Amino acid sequence: MANPKVLAIVLAGGEGTRLNPLTAERSKPAVPFGGRYRLVDFVLSNLVNSQIHSIYLLVQYKSQSLIEHIRRAWSVSNIIADHFVTVVPAQMRGGPEWFQGTADAVYQNLGLIEHHRPDIVAVFGADHIYRMDINQMVQFHLDHEADMTVAALPVPLDQGHNFGIITPDSSFRIIDFQEKPAQPKPIPGDSQHCLSSMGNYLFKTQVLMDALEDAHVRGEKDFGHDVLPRLIRTHKVCTYDFTSNQIPGVKTYEEPSYWRDVGNLDAYHAAHMDLLGLEPRFDTFNPDWPIYSDHYFGPEARIISGEIRNSIIGEGTIINGGNIRNSVIRHEVMIEPDVDIENCIIMDYNVIGRGSRLRRAIVGRYNLIEPATVIGYDPITDRQRYSVSPSGIVVVPKGKRGQIRVY
Repeated sequence: MANPKVLAIVLAGGEGTRLNPLTAERSKPAVPFGGRYRLVDFVLSNLVNSQIHSIYLLVQYKSQSLIEHIRRAWSVSNIIADHFVTVVPAQMRGGPEWFQGTADAVYQNLGLIEHHRPDIVAVFGADHIYRMDINQMVQFHLDHEADMTVAALPVPLDQGHNFGIITPDSSFRIIDFQEKPAQPKPIPGDSQHCLSSMGNYLFKTQVLMDALEDAHVRGEKDFGHDVLPRLIRTHKVCTYDFTSNQIPGVKTYEEPSYWRDVGNLDAYHAAHMDLLGLEPRFDTFNPDWPIYSDHYFGPEARIISGEIRNSIIGEGTIINGGNIRNSVIRHEVMIEPDVDIENCIIMDYNVIGRGSRLRRAIVGRYNLIEPATVIGYDPITDRQRYSVSPSGIVVVPKGKRGQIRVY
């Protein structure tokens, strides 16, 4: 099969409770990331860069922010019928319920698969930070004549309880799968790592449809808990080694096979720090494999005065004095004089008042940080006012839209 027809289904309904309060008013895939992106932009960019242009985005939890972002950033030409990024809510195929799990979400949209009649269905998650040429995984899937292929990569053994853990044989066929086991099995010959599913799957179309119909009859709702363990007993399910994936334009200093599940506040903050430095672990600038997002039509950033070190500054931001270190400042932020910001993520449309001191903080959109505010220096006071992660990251929730203007 030289040029298989691939339909992508992106699971973008995640609630993201461990990212609260960032997900108090939006789904996890809609959470801002870096200087200008949303989490969902990474999977969509990977698909489009891989020339996979038929994409359904399944949404559910507090989806309006995500829907608006897709409308602004991901409108594609309707001249070619198979080029689209379409948002799909729950279809309630099996009754008057919302999506009950990952497998149920796709089951409710079997009509879309039947309509497009693809050779392969790609089912991918929407909330990870990575670059991937999906065509290489498709070729592996075809070469191994697999019914289902699961992308995987090694993770430290002590983190394995957060993931689905795969055991393959020497021919890459999966012989065992454990969903978030308390004691994950290490990789043979490597006692410090286990092989983790990335939650990205390829299916032969009929295999997927039959498996979902069977799962529905059984009352099973999830790929990791239900569909995958059952399929490895009846079909050829293979694991694709993500570390073998080659992306053009990746620099030698970047972390090989960079992939992050930013499922909690500490991981989210740490991934932002990976973007910084002269030689970042993950360099968002790669003309050969760009990360797409919405187009900002405001002005450039303006730096009136101040000292800025190792930081990302978004468009429309005004820095009028202060000291900014190891931080990500998104667009239309006003930094007033004598401010000190260290190891922070400052989201869009904020004003950081004169004399404020912020350290290891995430400030949600639309906040007016009053002059002389101190955040990140007194854990007891911080916990009384804000959410604080296990490692001490302080999160200021989203403010009220319209209460401030940078200009």
